Amino acid sequence: MPIYEYIAKDTESGCRICSEGFELNRPIDRAPLEVCPLCKTPVQKLISSINTPKITKPLSVSDAKSAGFTVLEKRDEGTYEKL
Repeated sequence: MPIYEYIAKDTESGCRICSEGFELNRPIDRAPLEVCPLCKTPVQKLISSINTPKITKPLSVSDAKSAGFTVLEKRDEGTYEKL
């Protein structure tokens, strides 16, 4: 189930939870929340950042081998040699 983030539309009138923002696990097929489950203040869904791996440099042959991959190099047409 995806995690959605919500925050009160008016942070001064909401409860402590919705005025600071909260996360909620909800199925994809359900409509987004319109009010806080605790204080019934109107809330809005936030756009969350996604978590992607950050690779700073290309992987070298030694990095691939240490990660457990087999490294092959093409020699001729259809012939590969294990490094």
